[in-house]
Amino acid sequence: MIRVNLLPHRAEKRKARQLQFIVFGVISLILGVVLVSFVHVAISTQISYQERRNTFLKQNIAILDKQIAEIKKLREQTQALLARKTVVENLQSTRSDVVHLLDQMLRILPDGVYLKSLKQTGYKIAIVGYAQSSARVSTLMRSIEDSPWLDTPVLIEVHATTVGGARLSEFSLNFNLTKQAAPATPGPAKPGAKG
Repeated sequence: MIRVNLLPHRAEKRKARQLQFIVFGVISLILGVVLVSFVHVAISTQISYQERRNTFLKQNIAILDKQIAEIKKLREQTQALLARKTVVENLQSTRSDVVHLLDQMLRILPDGVYLKSLKQTGYKIAIVGYAQSSARVSTLMRSIEDSPWLDTPVLIEVHATTVGGARLSEFSLNFNLTKQAAPATPGPAKPGAKG
């Protein structure tokens, strides 16, 4: 027998497709929300991790900046101490120069020559004084030339003046203080060496 289906099969198929579309739409929406939330969580996790790294780096940079400032301060202190050490060494090495200068001045100053002032600038010495004659100034200059501690006398000027009723020659003279090498100290004598 022939069966005729009088039911609205097209309407049922349409309803089934609509239902299928709604189910797929809801599933897609749920999957989209899950995917977006997963991406959001992953990105926020990376952002918080990077912020923690940035904070850590900033703290370490601040520590290193303090250390750099301390190093700069130590270098400045080291330079200041080295400068002081150099000054002290220079003073120590030139300490005896004044003694030698005064000793030589006493030895070479001829009779009839009187010093008014003596000024030392480094190794350059400037003296102003009175002499009974110009010949005595020449004698002083020759004595400076012959001295082992003094050299290069340069006469600046000589002019006549009256001091205490006496007629004298006032002179200005420059010369240099020389640096002598320290004498070598003899070592201990060898046994059996003839002396």
